[in-house]
Amino acid sequence: MERVPQEAGAAEALEAVAGRARRFLAGGGVLVVVALLAYWLGSSGGNGEGATPRQSPTPTPSATLTVAEVFKRVGPSVAVIQAGKSLGTGVIAADDGTILTAHHVVKGTEDVTVTFADGTKAKAVVSSSNPKLDVATLKPAELPEIVVPATLGGAVAVGAPVVAIGNPLGLTYSVSTGVVSGLNRTAEDGGLSGLIQFDASVNPGSSGGPLLDARGLVIGIVVSIADPGGDEAFAGIAFAVPIGAALGGGEGDGPPGDGPEI
Repeated sequence: MERVPQEAGAAEALEAVAGRARRFLAGGGVLVVVALLAYWLGSSGGNGEGATPRQSPTPTPSATLTVAEVFKRVGPSVAVIQAGKSLGTGVIAADDGTILTAHHVVKGTEDVTVTFADGTKAKAVVSSSNPKLDVATLKPAELPEIVVPATLGGAVAVGAPVVAIGNPLGLTYSVSTGVVSGLNRTAEDGGLSGLIQFDASVNPGSSGGPLLDARGLVIGIVVSIADPGGDEAFAGIAFAVPIGAALGGGEGDGPPGDGPEI
């Protein structure tokens, strides 16, 4: 039987299969190399170094605080002012314990007592006053163990949220909120001008307290309310001396601002 042609055919078939296998392996090898190269470039940037994790952008902390956070930050800077029969509020404005308050709270008396947030009580003297702006500064004879001055300043814009801290009707460390209703206002009696109008609730005992923005910065000193009924009841309109004016200091002359004081 003649078998040589079959063997030759088989040999040729095996050679063809082997060729295809070599081509397949060669092609697969190229694919593997390409895949490895892509991974290497993607993970290390092709510089031979290990992969560096990409940092996500750090969120910028919001400057706006909640009302509770504002109170927690500024509450220790607020003081109760008892001047004779007059009750008011003050705010620590400097590291030496100097207190800003309203002039009408302390006018006409030398018997001034300051009670700080930690309960410390001390006599105080009026170190400067400006009746024209209805602001005054007090120097306490004694300070709390830890003095926490408030941060002063801050832009004022109509519609911006505000927080008032004070002692309305003797309810110490009361907090109310609202917005800036207007700027450069004049109080009803015409004695005070350039005021911030706001609608956070304030009442007698609130005078001298801080008006704060949403960052906890003192933007004004509360001095009066609109009192159309003449009963010293809050009608939704209150006024504060801008902090920049209040810090002008010095002896002032002019109308004492005896209008609808609180």
